[in-house]
Amino acid sequence: MEQLGVTSIQSLACVESLFYNLHHVWCLYLISCWLYIIAGHVFDVSLSLSLSLSLSLSLSLSLSLSLSEREKTVLTKRRRGANASALEKEIGPEQFPVNEHYFGLVNFGNTCYCNSVLQALYFCRPFREKVLAYKVQPRRKESLLTCLADLFNSIATQKKKVGVIPPKKFISRLRKENELFDNYMQQDAHEFLNYLLNTIADLLLEEKSQERQQNGKLVQNGGGGGGGSSSSNAEVEEAEKTQQTWVHEIFQGTLTNETRCLNCEAVSSKDEDFLDLSVDVEQNTSITHCLRGFSNTETLCSEYKYYCEQCRSKQEAQKRMRVKKLPMILALHLKRFKYMDQLHRYTKLSYRVVFPLELRLFNTSGDATNPDRMYDLVAVVVHCGSGPNRGHYITIVKSHGFWLLFDDDIVEKIDAQAIEEFYGLTSDISKNSESGYILFYQSRD
Repeated sequence: MEQLGVTSIQSLACVESLFYNLHHVWCLYLISCWLYIIAGHVFDVSLSLSLSLSLSLSLSLSLSLSLSEREKTVLTKRRRGANASALEKEIGPEQFPVNEHYFGLVNFGNTCYCNSVLQALYFCRPFREKVLAYKVQPRRKESLLTCLADLFNSIATQKKKVGVIPPKKFISRLRKENELFDNYMQQDAHEFLNYLLNTIADLLLEEKSQERQQNGKLVQNGGGGGGGSSSSNAEVEEAEKTQQTWVHEIFQGTLTNETRCLNCEAVSSKDEDFLDLSVDVEQNTSITHCLRGFSNTETLCSEYKYYCEQCRSKQEAQKRMRVKKLPMILALHLKRFKYMDQLHRYTKLSYRVVFPLELRLFNTSGDATNPDRMYDLVAVVVHCGSGPNRGHYITIVKSHGFWLLFDDDIVEKIDAQAIEEFYGLTSDISKNSESGYILFYQSRD
C-alpha cells in the first residue's frame, strides 16, 4: 500500500481548511440572497460576498487567537506547506542515523492517545526489536500484536527516512477488540498503554501454551513411558505459572510490601509485579521526590492495626513499599488527574514535576538484585490541555543523541533544553498545560 507523505497530508489539511472557509462564505452568501428576496431591496451581491469574506476572515482570526502556541505553530507549518524533507535537512545527511526512520502517524479522530504511546514504544529499542522479530515468524491470525508488528515493520522498512504513515489497520483492530476505544472520543493514554502491554502478554502466553500442548501431543503420539506422565504434566503446569514473555522481560519489575510488627519486630513481606508504576505528584517537586513518596513508611494503628502471625493478635505496625526487582524499561505514570468532589469531575494537576535525563532509584529493598541500575530517559508522553477528556497527546523521544517531538503527523527536532517546557506549571491555577504524563526510562545494562 502506498504510504501518504507529509506533503500529501498537509495538502489535504490545507484543502480541508479551504473548503471549510468556502462553505462558510457560501452560507453567508445564501443568507444575503434570502434577505434580498424577503426585504425586496436591491442588494449588491458583490458587496454581500465581500462582507461574507470579511466575516469569514474575522472568524478565522478569532479562532486563531484562541489556539495554543503549539497549535498556532502546527497550523502555520501546514499553511506554509512544511514537509518531512525539512526535518531531514535539519538533521543533515551525515548525522542522520543509519537504518532509522522518523514517521508521524495519521490521527483518525482523537487517536492522539494511541499515536503518542505507539511512538514512545517504537523508540524503546528492546520493545521495538521484539515486535519486529515477531513479524518475521510464521504468519498467525490477525491480532493486535500482528497489526502492531505490521505497523512497526512498515516504518522500519520505508525507503524514505521521514514521512507519515496511517495506522489504520491497528486502529481498526483496537476498536474491534475493545469497545472502550471504539469511538471518536479522547481516551486516556495510560489506560491504552496498560491495555496494549497486557493484551500482547496474554497473546504471547496463549501462543506458548498452544505450542506446549502441540508438543505434548507429539510426544504422546511418539510413545514413551507411562510412568513419567504425571511428573511431566506437573512440570508443564509449573512452567505455565512462571511463564514469562518478552513483555515481562522488558517492562516487569517487582515491588515488595514490607510490614514490621511494632510489638515483636517480626517482618513479613509480599511481592507484587508491575509493568508500570503510578506515582502521586506534588507542586514544584521532582520524579525522584515522587518515587520516595511512593515508598514512605505508613503506620498502621487504631482500626487499621495489622494482624501479626507471631503475636497472633492485631498490633500496631509499619508498612513500606520497596522496589525489589528493577525492570529493563521503567515506565512511570504521573497521576495528574484527580477527582474533585466539589466539581463532580476529574481535573488536571498541572504541577511542575522535574524529570531528569538520568535516573537512579533509591527506594530499593535490601535484597534487590540490581539496586545500582542507572536509567536514561528515552520517551515522554505529554498531555496538553486542562482535563482527562479534553486536550491532546504528543510524544518526545530521544534517538541517537538528539530529541524529537511527535505530534500525530508532525515530527520536529527539538533541543534538550526544550524538555523543561513539559515539566508543568509552577502556578496551582487550573489552566491548559503541556505536562509530562508517562515517562519511559531505559536501563544502561
